[in-house]
Amino acid sequence: MIFVGNDWAEDHHDVHVMNEAGSKLAARRLPEGVAGVSAFHALLAEHAGDPHEVAVGIETDHGLWVASLVAAGYRVYAVNPKAVARYRDRHHVGGGKSDPGDAKVLADLVRTDAHNHRVVAGDSDQVQAIKILARAQQSMVWLRSRETNRLRNALREFYPAALTAFQDLHDHDALAVLTRAPDPDRAARLTRSQLTAALRAGGRRRNLHTTTERIHAVLHTQQLHAPEATAAAYASVVTAQVGVITAINTQLAQLEAQLEATFEQHPDADILLSLPGLSDVLGARVLGEFGDDPERFTDTKSRRNYAGTSPITIASGKKRAVLARHARNTRLYDALDQWAFCSLKPSPGARAYYDQRRAAGDTHHQALRALANRWVGILHGCLKHRTPYDEHTAWAHRQPVAA
Repeated sequence: MIFVGNDWAEDHHDVHVMNEAGSKLAARRLPEGVAGVSAFHALLAEHAGDPHEVAVGIETDHGLWVASLVAAGYRVYAVNPKAVARYRDRHHVGGGKSDPGDAKVLADLVRTDAHNHRVVAGDSDQVQAIKILARAQQSMVWLRSRETNRLRNALREFYPAALTAFQDLHDHDALAVLTRAPDPDRAARLTRSQLTAALRAGGRRRNLHTTTERIHAVLHTQQLHAPEATAAAYASVVTAQVGVITAINTQLAQLEAQLEATFEQHPDADILLSLPGLSDVLGARVLGEFGDDPERFTDTKSRRNYAGTSPITIASGKKRAVLARHARNTRLYDALDQWAFCSLKPSPGARAYYDQRRAAGDTHHQALRALANRWVGILHGCLKHRTPYDEHTAWAHRQPVAA
C-alpha cells in the first residue's frame, strides 16, 4: 500500500506520497486539469502496480479532479478540513502551515487513521445529476427568500398596506399588483376592474372576485404617508425587487420541472415517493444528498449520523449531556426537517410520535428532529430491503418516549 496526500488549490495540487512505514517516496506540485491528472497517475504508477493499493486523502468529495481519482480505482478519502487542522496540531504545535506540509499531513492521516474517515461514495451519474439540480433549486429558493426579505423591508418603510394585503410577497398575486402599483398612491387609485385584470395577468383563475374585494379594501384603507421624494425612491426599489423575484420564480419553475423529471427516472424514486411527506422536489433533495451507493451506509446509525439527526453524548466525569449534532450536512438536514413537518398530516404514526415527544417536554424543533431521525431509519430499511413504505410496519414497534 502507498498513501497519498493531495492538498488542492484552484490552479494546482500539492501531492505527497509515502509508504506504510511513513517514509517519503515522492512530493510534487501538479497543475489542475488533464495534464495534472496524467502526471498524478504516472507518479503513482512508479510506486504501485494496482490502483487498489493506493489510498488518497483530500479535503473535498466533489469536482472533476476527485471524480477522475475515483474512476481510476484509487481509495479516495474525503477528509473534513477541520479534522485536518486538528491532525496538523498533533505534529506541529508551532502553528506553521504550507500546502506541501498539508499534503504530508493528509498522507499521514490516511496511513494511520483511514478507518475513521469515509471513502468517497461511488454514486451513479444519475444521482449526481439529481444532486446538482436539487442543490441549485435549494439555493435559488434561499436567494428568493433573501430578495423577498429586501422587498418586505422596503414596503415596511413606506407601504405597510401591501404587507397586510399579501402574506407571501413572492406569490403571483403580490407581484402582479405591486408591478402595477409599487407605491401607496398608485395602489389607492386602482379600480376593482384594474385590480382584477392585474390578478388575472398574474395567473389567478379561482376566487377572483373575492380576492379582488379583499385586496381592494386593504389598499384603500387610510395609512401614514412618507414624503413624496422618499416614496418615489422606495417605489423604484420595489419595482426593481419585484422584477428580480419574478425572474427567479420563472427560472425556479423551469429548474423544478427538470429536477422532477430527472428524479422520477431514478430506480429509488418510487421508494422515496412512497414515504409520507416526500414530494418530487423534497425526495430529490434527500436522494441527492444521501446518494445511491449501496455500500456507503453500513447501518441505520451511520446514515443517521451523516444526516445529523442523531444526537451526540458528551460525558466527562460526573457530567453527561445529550445534545443536537451541529456538524452535519446542512442541506440534507434542512430537507429532513421539512420532510418531518410535512409528514405530520399524511402519517398517523408520525403524528403520534411527534405528539408523544411534545408531551415528554420537547420543543417543536426538538420533536421534529427526533421524528426526522426516525424517518431516516425507516428510509434506510426501505432502501436496504427494496420495499415501499408501509405505515403499519414502520410504526408497529415504536417504543414509548421517556418523560
